[in-house]
Amino acid sequence: MIISASGRVKGEITADKVVINGLFEGDCYANTVEILPNGKAHGSIHSDDLCIERGGSFLGKTRPTTDEKVISLTTAAKTSVSFAETDAKTEASDTSDRSDISADSVNSPAAKTAAKA
Repeated sequence: MIISASGRVKGEITADKVVINGLFEGDCYANTVEILPNGKAHGSIHSDDLCIERGGSFLGKTRPTTDEKVISLTTAAKTSVSFAETDAKTEASDTSDRSDISADSVNSPAAKTAAKA
């Protein structure tokens, strides 16, 4: 998850990696947390990998990551997501390649008659 320079998040975040360049207030559970130069974090960060760049600020407490809160994707889940993304791209390209529909066929007298029925 990325919080951009103009972004503001208040609440709880659970993600594999969190990059903060805006304002975050709350509890963050992540394997990796980066606070960039414009980033400000207030609250609790539960992570084993925390990086605060010069200019970034953090006010709160840190705790080690707990296995119950931060879950890594298994190889099977990553493969499943990859296939789902591929299927979605294929479906999108299938509908965009529809050469059987044209402006002429929509505006033809037969199409107008069919639309009235």
